[in-house]
Amino acid sequence: MPVPPPWRTLVVSPHFDDAALSLAGLLPTLPGPLAVVTVHGGPPPPGSPVSWWDGVCGFTTAAEAHRVRSAEDARACALLGAEQVLIDHPDGPYFTEGEGPDALDALLGTLAPTTRVLLPLGTNQPDHEAVRLRAQRALAAAGAPAPWVYADLPYTGHLPEWGTPEASGALAASQKWGTAYQELTRRHRVTVERELVLSDEQWAAKRAAVLSHASQLAALAPDHGTFLARTGPLRAELIWSLEPKGTA
Repeated sequence: MPVPPPWRTLVVSPHFDDAALSLAGLLPTLPGPLAVVTVHGGPPPPGSPVSWWDGVCGFTTAAEAHRVRSAEDARACALLGAEQVLIDHPDGPYFTEGEGPDALDALLGTLAPTTRVLLPLGTNQPDHEAVRLRAQRALAAAGAPAPWVYADLPYTGHLPEWGTPEASGALAASQKWGTAYQELTRRHRVTVERELVLSDEQWAAKRAAVLSHASQLAALAPDHGTFLARTGPLRAELIWSLEPKGTA
């Protein structure tokens, strides 16, 4: 893999829409150049039947879903001022168990020490958590600085305390929404590094980035209700820094 550009901030997004849903408000405040790396960004194997999720999103073939979703992501990245980087690894329904996104390990192993890496928390999303754990291992093996972890939305944002200073404490106590956060705190000292309740102007910009991923929105609604409402789970964003327990 060629040496990557000197990105200052690199967001690891499990799927095409996760960076926009989770961080569209905070990304403009982070140092650039900026890249969004989609781990499940590769095409499905030829002839793959359409997955349940892609079928619910209105696609008739797996190839169509990948083509449209990668174009949606390109539009969102342009709005966010980020370089689009796709790992050549298909989405969950389209790869064989045991396969892994090896290109993600290679990419993380070549980053400059000044690159800040942001990883998803993985609230109630095992594939998100698997991406975080794999990336953490790759960064540790490369001797890279500890990553930051972002609240992946809308999944993390359903607590009544979301958007308040009590959000992290509520995650630490919640058996419904906080298990990934609790696992993280068992291994790390976790500190709020960035938090944002979006202004109307920031919300309008975030909404535009999220709407770029139009194919995904109807499928999210059954589990997350009116998540695009101004007062919904996307209204606030949160990033934590990590320090391994047992260090000075």
